[in-house]
Amino acid sequence: MSFLIKHVVGGPLKTLTGGLGEEEMEGEKSEGAAKGTTEEEYEAIQQQIVDEKNEREAGFAQKKAERAAVRTHFRDKYRLKQNDTDVAQIQEGGEVQLPTDLARMIAEDNQEEEHKQSIIGQLSNIQNMDLDELKDKAQASIEDLKQCAEKCCVM
Repeated sequence: MSFLIKHVVGGPLKTLTGGLGEEEMEGEKSEGAAKGTTEEEYEAIQQQIVDEKNEREAGFAQKKAERAAVRTHFRDKYRLKQNDTDVAQIQEGGEVQLPTDLARMIAEDNQEEEHKQSIIGQLSNIQNMDLDELKDKAQASIEDLKQCAEKCCVM
């Protein structure tokens, strides 16, 4: 009978007081003791979690900076407008270099462009031209001009 009265009256009474008496007893235990570890072990685990999180964030910032460096390179190459967020990401990531494969491709492209722009490159293009094709185009242009001239005379 006392169980029934305690159950009926105790439930609403606990919600009314907020269950302060029982929480004080539970609050005396530390978080580590509640999980079955000592306080030092608990603090070491928490420190390790924080360190791992910082390492992940640093790696993520480095990857973002590398991607921003690639985007910045292509913006420079094609003379596009610079993005402020890319500059900020590069500064956050520390020292960033282009990936080696991309740097090698860029160097090859630069060498090809320099070769094409030089006089020797222009001379090699002349050798690659098909003279018969050029001759046919020139003759077709001359015939078109003659036909236009004849039409003008008839009018």
